[in-house]
Amino acid sequence: MSEGEGQFVFADEKLPKRGAPMTSQPPWRILVVDDDADVHEATRFALKGIPILGRPVEFLHAHSGAEALAVLRREQDIAVLLLDVVMETPDAGLRIVSAIREELQLTNLRIVLRTGQPGQAPEMDAISRYDINDYKTKNELTRNKLFTTITAALRSYEQLRRLDASRRGLEKVIAASNDVMTRSGLRSFAEGIILQIASLIGVPPEGLVCASTPQQLAQNGSVADVEIIAAAGRFSGLTDKPFDNIDEPRITTALRHSLSERRNLIEAHSVTLFFETQDQHAYAVFVDSNEPIHELDQSLLHMFCTNMSLCAQNIRLVSALRDQAYFDRLVSLPNRSAMLRELDRAIDSAGRNEQALALVDIDQFSAVNDLLGHPYGDQLLRAIAQRLSKEFPGCFVARVSGDVFGLLGRCEHLTPEAIGRLFSTPFNIDQVDHPLTVSTGIVHLRDVQGSGSDGIQNAYIALKRAKTAGLDHHAYYSESIANETHDRNRMRIALHRALAKGDQLYPVFQPQLDLLSGRVVGLEALTRWRGDNGAHVSPDRFIPVAEQTALILPIGEWILRRSISVLESLHQHGHTGLRMSVNVSSVQLRQPNFLSILDHALDGSSIRPECLELEITESVAALGINQVRTLLEAIRARGVSIAIDDFGTGFSSLSYLHRLPANRLKIDRSFIHTLEHAQSGRIAEMIVPLGHQLGMKVLAEGVETASQRDRLRALGCDEMQGYLLARPMVADDLAAWLDAYRPNAD
Repeated sequence: MSEGEGQFVFADEKLPKRGAPMTSQPPWRILVVDDDADVHEATRFALKGIPILGRPVEFLHAHSGAEALAVLRREQDIAVLLLDVVMETPDAGLRIVSAIREELQLTNLRIVLRTGQPGQAPEMDAISRYDINDYKTKNELTRNKLFTTITAALRSYEQLRRLDASRRGLEKVIAASNDVMTRSGLRSFAEGIILQIASLIGVPPEGLVCASTPQQLAQNGSVADVEIIAAAGRFSGLTDKPFDNIDEPRITTALRHSLSERRNLIEAHSVTLFFETQDQHAYAVFVDSNEPIHELDQSLLHMFCTNMSLCAQNIRLVSALRDQAYFDRLVSLPNRSAMLRELDRAIDSAGRNEQALALVDIDQFSAVNDLLGHPYGDQLLRAIAQRLSKEFPGCFVARVSGDVFGLLGRCEHLTPEAIGRLFSTPFNIDQVDHPLTVSTGIVHLRDVQGSGSDGIQNAYIALKRAKTAGLDHHAYYSESIANETHDRNRMRIALHRALAKGDQLYPVFQPQLDLLSGRVVGLEALTRWRGDNGAHVSPDRFIPVAEQTALILPIGEWILRRSISVLESLHQHGHTGLRMSVNVSSVQLRQPNFLSILDHALDGSSIRPECLELEITESVAALGINQVRTLLEAIRARGVSIAIDDFGTGFSSLSYLHRLPANRLKIDRSFIHTLEHAQSGRIAEMIVPLGHQLGMKVLAEGVETASQRDRLRALGCDEMQGYLLARPMVADDLAAWLDAYRPNAD
């Protein structure tokens, strides 16, 4: 105390009772800053043993401004500062206040200025500027007034601290909610809840989460068959275990009460939070705590719990969407997306060289659907899925498309023989055995360059190769097969471009001869393709590609219209006895509007339908003999005739042949070339009378020599076409050739 200041003494007053009840909370910390030792002693004596707001008081002491700042930098949780205005300098106290607020940023600390003489009090603007909470002369501070002043300061400090804690708590709740909401899946969500609750109340993450279905909660509030979906700390081994595996009664009791009563339970050393989604899926979270849960923390937990109810609903929705994205509900298997994800993992793993991917395609499954109905087909798919999962337990099994299943596993397990054995036993559907065959494409992951998507693409390349060989075949992916596939793909693109340009594809026409009269009676329209470089692409190469990619549809319609137009022009020039034969692919016949296309082409011209002939191959029987027969009869009813092309090279079957309503049977050129050899010409010898027995005329293709022509005539063959008569020619040359043609005297 500076010289001349009044003495700092306390008058006899009635003090608060000592020994008033106190909480277990830590003491208030008050820093006394004064250069007079008597002031320190008097302050300590005045409040000795007196609780303030239910807590004891602890004094810290400093005798100069520098010492005071050192104490404040070193010590935590100082609530009130009793500061002398005048110490080593007249403004020492104010400079300390400035440092406290601006440098140390102690905004919650309450500052009470004390001075010995009123004349030394700071100006009002100084009090406002320096955030001083109270100012007293030392003579004013009797015991009761000192008690009152400090009580008011402590109450103000506690309110500020609580506001600060609330603000920090809200930030924590927001951060915790954000963290939990970013987690995928219910287990990860539940683990996040445990961690965030523990963080909010400042305890180690020792807890578990239980879930209960709406049906379980609806049974008179009972809680049965509750599953532990996540656990932490010493409970971590209980994840996915039944509720009864918890061997601590206090925990099971708290969880049961929380779930059945639908409320939070805050106990001395634990917290059990309850929340439920809008669709009434309920969760209870138990978190252990060694310390009592503070009132502020309880408020934060209630707020967090409210947020989690919304989060849980979102997580359930996201989980359901994720399940939909990766799961096929029809067959209860993972889907194509799930297979891609699993393939990516397998390709990135150390054991990729020992693994393979097999794609299993059910042969003629679309015919099963068409014949027996989609419900039957669905049952069959489910039965196949169950057998695949059962017989290949170590493999990842998925449905990757309509009737294609994928198997990912070790190479020695995924062999054609193992897959074939699985389908050797018929499937019993509706008490009826249904035999099946499959086509299989297999790729070893060591041959996959890229991601899972590349792996599936390679397996499909192998599968397509297997299917081209017929039913019940398999193929392994190889670089050569891939190159062929890429070549076909490039041809598909080029063919599409050629069709768009309109000048690279063009028709040619090959005359057909009546062997008895020697007259030209018909023309076969053929498609040719001249590429960008002027070179021709063989029909044997581009027609299969056109059929596989459905480009045959626009090409087929174009060649039909163009051929009818050419025939119309020839009729107008006097060649009225000619018919036009146009090849029709099974892909075209499969289109539901094929008859409409045919009618439209005929209606737009003046030729009679009897002058048009459609050539099909025996392979159309694969579409279903009854369906094909109905379609061909509808075509013949219009007056258009039917020719069976390339007989003997496709799905040759007399049972099919006699049921197809055809007018003409064409012998494939491969049988004509053997006619000049006595032992090799017997097939052609059999086909001619066979065709006549079935009521058809017989035409031989690819006739190149006079001896072949003569032999066919001797066999009774009706017609022929080939280089001996004429090569295919463009429309501009056709009329002139017909005008110049004279029947051969031979």
